[in-house]
Amino acid sequence: MILKLDIVDGEYAIVRLAPDAPMPAWASGHVVSVTWTPDQCSVICDASAVPDAEQSEKGWRCFKVHGDLGFSAVGTVDAIAQPLRAARISIFVVSTFDTDYIFVHSKQFDEACRVLKAAGHIL
Repeated sequence: MILKLDIVDGEYAIVRLAPDAPMPAWASGHVVSVTWTPDQCSVICDASAVPDAEQSEKGWRCFKVHGDLGFSAVGTVDAIAQPLRAARISIFVVSTFDTDYIFVHSKQFDEACRVLKAAGHIL
């Protein structure tokens, strides 16, 4: 499966909050995702918006799978994850109603672009 991936502008942070945390007012940016579980609340947002006091991992870049995938699409994330796994590049994935967002640490972003292009994906 060959995919078109859009590079999303900005640098992102992945933040860990308490499971009972309210929606953080500082969570902002082009892509924002907030997920609550019984164990934690995870926030992905613009890295510059995150207060220094928060437990976070900054320095992530983002690819967006181009187009609306629909719920019948199978293997989309796998087509991206497999070549990156072979190159030992870690990813963080967020899925939405329409598409998937793949986050790669900025230290490995250029290499991830090279690997994805070599796998036939269009960036």
